[in-house]
This record gives sequence, C-alpha cells and structure tokens, in this order.
Amino acid sequence: MAADAGTTSWRGVASLSVTVFALVISEFLPASLLTRMAADLDVTVGVAGQSVAITAIVAAIAGLTIPVLLPRVDRRALLITLAALAVLSNLFVAVAPSYPVLLTARVLLGVAIGGFWSLAISATARMVPPARLGLGMTVVNIGVSLATVAAIPVGTLLGESLGWRWVFALTAGVALVAILVQVVALPSIRSTGTTGFRPLLTTLRSRLICIGLFSMALMGAGHFAGFTYIRPAATEVGGLAPDQLAALLLIYGVGIVAGNLGAGPVADQRMRLAVLLFPAVLGASMILFALGGVSSGVLFVVAGLWGVGFGALPTTISTWLARAEPTRLESVGGLQTAVFQLAIALGAFIGGLLVDGAGVQTALLAGGSASLVGAAVMVAIKPPPLPSRS
Repeated sequence: MAADAGTTSWRGVASLSVTVFALVISEFLPASLLTRMAADLDVTVGVAGQSVAITAIVAAIAGLTIPVLLPRVDRRALLITLAALAVLSNLFVAVAPSYPVLLTARVLLGVAIGGFWSLAISATARMVPPARLGLGMTVVNIGVSLATVAAIPVGTLLGESLGWRWVFALTAGVALVAILVQVVALPSIRSTGTTGFRPLLTTLRSRLICIGLFSMALMGAGHFAGFTYIRPAATEVGGLAPDQLAALLLIYGVGIVAGNLGAGPVADQRMRLAVLLFPAVLGASMILFALGGVSSGVLFVVAGLWGVGFGALPTTISTWLARAEPTRLESVGGLQTAVFQLAIALGAFIGGLLVDGAGVQTALLAGGSASLVGAAVMVAIKPPPLPSRS
C-alpha cells in the first residue's frame, strides 16, 4: 500500500514515533554519561559534550541535502535505511578506542537524524488527513517524550552499573527494533520527485518561516547550552548525588511528556499563547535551575517545568511552520531540521565553552535568556492562519 492523499496509516505514524524514540536516545545519551565518557576517553567534560555538537552539525547538512539528493527514492526505504545508520553508529561508539573514533561514529548518527527529521513532517502528512496533521506530529513526537522519560534516566543508572559503552550497545538494539517496526508498519511513501534546491530557497522567502526558524534557533540553542551539561549542573549547582540525578531526569522526562501532549491542543486553538507560554516556561526554569534550588525538592519541580517547556516545542514549532508553508512540507522539514540541529550544535558548543571557562551556572543563565528572547520574537508577530476546515 502506498501512502497518498486520502490514505490514512496511523500504524505508519506510530512506527515513525518508535524510530524517533531510538534516534533521540542515541543523540542525547551523552548528556547522562558525559562525566564517565570524558574520563574514559581522557578529555574534558566540555570537549566530550562536542560529541553532541558534531552529530547536530552533520544532521543539519543531511536534513537539507538528503531529500534533494535522493528525490525519487521511496521514502519508506529511505527511512528504514536511516534507522540502520543509527544502529551502526551506536555499535561503533560502544567500541570506540579513542575520542576521534567516537566522533566519526557520531557522524553516521548525524546523517540518520538529519535525513529522518527532514522527511518526518512530509511523511506524516501523507499518512494522516490534512486536518489532523497536528495530532500526527504529536504522535511522532511522543517518541521524543518517551525517550527522555525512560531511556535517559535508565541510561544514567546503567552507566553507573554497566559502564557507558554497554549503554550505547543496548541503544543499538533499540534502533534495531525500530527498523523491524518500520518494516512491518510503514507503508510505501512515494517521493515528491522535486529536485534541486530551488524549493528550499522559495520557502525561505516566507517572512513567517524565517521568523519561526530564527526563534526556534534561539530556543533550541538556549536549551542545549544547559541540558547538554545537566549532569555537572545537577551535582555542582544542585548538589545532587548520581542516584538523585536519575530521579531528576525522570521528572524532567515526565514534564517532556506533559508538554508534548499539551502543546497540540493549545497550538490548535491559541497559537500565539503556545509560542509565548512554553518557551517562557523553558527559559524561566533554566534560570531558576542556575540559581540553585533552596532545597532539592524545589530543584526537582524546576526540572519538571523545564521538561514541560521544552517538550512542547517540537509540536508547536512544527505546527507553526506547516501552517506557514503547507504546500512545501519537505522543504519545511529540511529547513526545520537544519536550523534545529545547528541550534543544538551551537548550544552544545557555547555551553561547553561557558562550562569550561565560566562554570555551568553561566551556561544555564545564558541558555534560559536565549529562550526568553526567542519567545518574545515569535509572539510579536501574527501567527499563521488556522488550516481550512473545508
């Protein structure tokens, strides 16, 4: 069966969510293992954090180029192949004898992530009714939420008992499961056949698209300037023990789920409220975290709010951009992927510099401020119109 206009395949959408789950684990697992990775590979924590940055840089390039370079490849086959790259990446990381080898393995993951996310909006739009694209993206983004809620805290605990290399090996198994689910559930998705970079350039002429991408970059970079280094932040600023860090990340993950589930309904009805509320919660919670909890209980609440703010961003931004340019969803997906991944790289890079040079508290304050500025920019303009109900 091919997924075309009029064809609905919620099973296929769910399979994308499973793959997102595997990719998100793979991309951000260093955040929960950073200290151990740095010690084992004989590098600083800030340098180890650049393993997130290199993945994001490659993902940004792949997000723009893969749909253009492979315009006629069936999207089902392409999505499955990209998931296979994630399996290989995690296996290579697990056995990496040195930091340069680890970075090379993370390049493969960047290709997988960039290519997958560039196709996610378009593929979802081909499998659900147009009026339910927001719900479809919420289902896809559940994979992000569940990965944060379950895998990263579990990664922290397993890293303490088994070592960080075994955690990456197990993550390769998760990505393999995602491949099997896609093989069973994902329908054939014929490509658009669009070639060249002209559609991307045309999409960038949209004022709404440019403002949305700029605001998203501020929010994403701000978040990852702090979150990439949440382990040292929790211990140095909050004074938490390793077992408490796992609980903190679990609460953060619960916030991610709540934010993702709440974003769709709010964005559907009150887009301007959504782009103000959720980034503001994100920025304010990062700043409060940087100031240090009066008690560990306060710090846990702040971490939950941090999760709510960030968890809402993917669905909110995707809905915004899809409304702004509904006829060029693959171009929108590529641009969104590229800008967001560059924001991750920029945030991780600047965060690393700040952590090594001025301390993790400064990184959190800078990141929270950037998110608040992004919210102010986005809320200042008229949001894209609601989709037609006809």
